[in-house]
Amino acid sequence: MRLFNYILVTTFFLSSWGLLAQIDTKTGDEKKGKKKAILAVPSKAVKKPKSLENGGKNGFKTANDEQQKALKKKQKERELENKGILTDAKIAEERFLNSWKKINAPYPVIDQDLGSFRTQSESVRIICRDFQYPDGDRVTILINGIPVVKNITLRSNYQGFDIPLEVGINEISFVALNQGTSGPNTAGFKVYDDSGNVISSNEWNLATGAKAVILIAKDK
Repeated sequence: MRLFNYILVTTFFLSSWGLLAQIDTKTGDEKKGKKKAILAVPSKAVKKPKSLENGGKNGFKTANDEQQKALKKKQKERELENKGILTDAKIAEERFLNSWKKINAPYPVIDQDLGSFRTQSESVRIICRDFQYPDGDRVTILINGIPVVKNITLRSNYQGFDIPLEVGINEISFVALNQGTSGPNTAGFKVYDDSGNVISSNEWNLATGAKAVILIAKDK
């Protein structure tokens, strides 16, 4: 009987202690039996990214778009040409071709005689240059048919060469190897004796393969 009473008292004591240890987490409304409403937060509207399609408002273009435009432009120009109407492109093309023909017109291959001279000098000094705009004109100098100075590219300033003379007739030939980028071959030259006196001074306009010849007779 005492054991039963002891167990009953102990159980009652523990139950009371557990009730006191709990924390009352209910709000006033919950105690009154009312449920607290949960407010929904409105979500922001998600914007769709702008289209990156080629040729769109964002300014992107494809190579194909440019090709299509160029093709349409050419087709339009052809239609105008078929109707006998000259387009700006056609006019520019014809002007270029006319200028090119004038610059690169074929020149007759005609040799030039630069005269005959007499001297007692053992040698002569020849200086030559391009007397117009340097455009790559090239020449070779021959003495009695033998090349002594080969493949000179003429410049704006003079280039000098000393050439020995033989007793008798010395044929000095200047052969035009090309006509540069705007023909003809335009060379200017001066020939001096060994005392520094000018024997001859001249200029020429030669076609490719033509030659200018000067004869110098050396006395004994």
